Amino acid sequence: MRFSLILLFFCSSLAVAAVDLNRATQAELESLPGIGPTKAEAIMAYRRQHGAFRRIEDLKNVYGIGAKTVEALRPDVKVAAPVPPVVSKPGQK
Repeated sequence: MRFSLILLFFCSSLAVAAVDLNRATQAELESLPGIGPTKAEAIMAYRRQHGAFRRIEDLKNVYGIGAKTVEALRPDVKVAAPVPPVVSKPGQK
């Protein structure tokens, strides 16, 4: 019984964690429903070419992903603010 409760808690906490479209790895994207290696690579290529996603709806701009896919993914993804690059000042290491 105790093991079942722990397992249930663990699984439910995994389901709550949304995948950040701006930071997700290939494997994380492939863990999403309906996203295989080809679509995951297309998402990553779009991110490299166009920069960070501003909103979930921007996924519609990725080749092979339409409105139905975006709506199906909405509960499982998020778009966090992109992390700005670290710029060192002269004299700093």
